[in-house]
Amino acid sequence: MATTAHENGSQELFQVMELKGVSLVNRFVYSATWDGTADSGGFCTPKNIDMLVQRVRGGVGLLITGMAFVATEGRAAPGQLGIFDDEFVPGLSRLTQAVHDAHGKVFLQLAHSGCYAPSALTGTEPLGASASDSGRFPPCREMTVADIDKVAAAFGQAAGRGKKAGFDGVQLHGAHGYLISQFLSPFFNQRTDQYGGNLENRARLLLEIVKDVRKEVGNDYPLLVKINSEDFVENGLTSDESLEVCSMLEKAGVDAIELSGGTVYASGKFSCMRTGGSKSKEKESYYREVAARYKQKINIPLLLVGGIRSIETAERIVHDGVADFISMCRPLIREPGLIARWKAGDVQPATCVSCNGCAGPALKGEGLQCILENDD
Repeated sequence: MATTAHENGSQELFQVMELKGVSLVNRFVYSATWDGTADSGGFCTPKNIDMLVQRVRGGVGLLITGMAFVATEGRAAPGQLGIFDDEFVPGLSRLTQAVHDAHGKVFLQLAHSGCYAPSALTGTEPLGASASDSGRFPPCREMTVADIDKVAAAFGQAAGRGKKAGFDGVQLHGAHGYLISQFLSPFFNQRTDQYGGNLENRARLLLEIVKDVRKEVGNDYPLLVKINSEDFVENGLTSDESLEVCSMLEKAGVDAIELSGGTVYASGKFSCMRTGGSKSKEKESYYREVAARYKQKINIPLLLVGGIRSIETAERIVHDGVADFISMCRPLIREPGLIARWKAGDVQPATCVSCNGCAGPALKGEGLQCILENDD
């Protein structure tokens, strides 16, 4: 019997893939998601582990942890994983062991929140690419070159700890208005030294971090970067600039890029966590057009996140060569078993309505979870 276009598309989605030597059972990625379940010191808990293992059992090919802060002053939220000291390695080793026991693969996302680090949580003054006096983003101290060197080294050391803890790779969080994104974006970055002004200067911190990470983990260890397709703020990082940075990252030896968009706080309705979603499958994937341009210009694999809610859209993205991997976040919070459901033949779209209600329980210390009742 001849296979249908849908069946062919599904075969592509569920084929075994390799990412820098890491074998993955399919093209689906649980995109990095702060889940609020680490303890007050940032140490991994059984809840952190259960959240990830649940999604392995639900059929996801690759997990990327919620952002782990690489320095004490870079913490973004309560219940966030830490990775700034060797003390964190044993707990994270238990996490990777549990994921591997469940036959999954997991990367550690490394982050610093820059000016968005709340002093009430960190006990220190926030640092950023530039000081803010306009109210566009929170007040912070402009980082000195010594601060920048220290942060780059902290990312490198954190990557080394991730490798020691058994993670299959690491991802640098260069999106959503956090520190690396702040340096890339002229919205945040008003510097006049070698880290500000033209795009090459604004990308300097990210490229130095890549270099420091490689010194710690070697050239064979998988290194990914998450970056905005654009910032969706006035005078922010543009899509043309984003693609130029992606090209720089390819030349610097990064193994794959995840394309997202918007900032957490400054992008309004074009935030990285857009509400409402899209009822049209043609408009589901927010950053599809930039992704298609990426694939024409850049040769390292692309993970695409943002508004994907149906298997038809995922199939089309892969079949048309727009991206190599499908990253999802909120749909897998509501339905941890979504990918297994699709694979089993129930191809109804994800039931997530993009309301962002899942963040409420996490802020209360209860962990990230959907607040809507299931239809069944």
